[in-house]
Amino acid sequence: MVFKAADYIKSKIDFEPEIGIVLGSGLNDLAQKVENPVIIDYKDIPSFPVSTAPGHKGRFVFGTLSGKKVVCMQGRFHFYEGWSTEQIIMPIRVMKLLGVKTLILTNAAGGINLEYNVGDIMVITDHINLTGTNPLIGKNDERFGERFCDMSYAYTPSLISLAQEVAEENDITLKNGVYLGLSGPSYETPAEIRAFRTLGADTVGMSTVFEVIAASHCKMNVLAFSLVTNMAAGVLDKKLTEEEVLEIGALKGEQMQKLIAKTVERL
Repeated sequence: MVFKAADYIKSKIDFEPEIGIVLGSGLNDLAQKVENPVIIDYKDIPSFPVSTAPGHKGRFVFGTLSGKKVVCMQGRFHFYEGWSTEQIIMPIRVMKLLGVKTLILTNAAGGINLEYNVGDIMVITDHINLTGTNPLIGKNDERFGERFCDMSYAYTPSLISLAQEVAEENDITLKNGVYLGLSGPSYETPAEIRAFRTLGADTVGMSTVFEVIAASHCKMNVLAFSLVTNMAAGVLDKKLTEEEVLEIGALKGEQMQKLIAKTVERL
């Protein structure tokens, strides 16, 4: 299925993208900055899943961003939508087959760290996978990577340093910390958030970890950001809503877009 999807996409584009960008909830607008775009809807790709998450357009945008050949995913796939882990990582493997060497991921996340505020951007230095599963379970496909892939440097240290430099040069405050991934779709309980804080997590969300594991398996360079769109359960005396996530994504998305575009320029 992966190879068939990649062959279909290759028939629609005339270049190899070197950078893949996965756009999370409320962060789709970066794709509007791609020059000479070629848009391919997921529904048109053979055997490809279709995103059902709110705020996800469900399409690839190929073109040029900051002088580099890129592919943007406007919409990703989540475990809570009912997709298998194999389907969730399919786009990452397709990007690998298309020529992508560097993967940039974004997500909307809840803030666990009590020093964080809504609207903060965090570069992810590591993650904790509490989804209860792993996308590499099952028969290993040696064409993508070895059976037991190392995760020591899943988030490429040189790219983290570059993002921090770019943020400082452009007066963007950038936190750095650990992302904790869960299956969702329910938000976490206040007791769970207290436990996650003890474990060392700074943000929490329902995406990203499977994609990073797959990218690490494929030996891709990885850079990932969390946009804190809400404080996690129990931090503030209020309920969590999807509307808040999308609203903050829209408000702070421009700053995230600038950070990514400037970082891409330096790659």
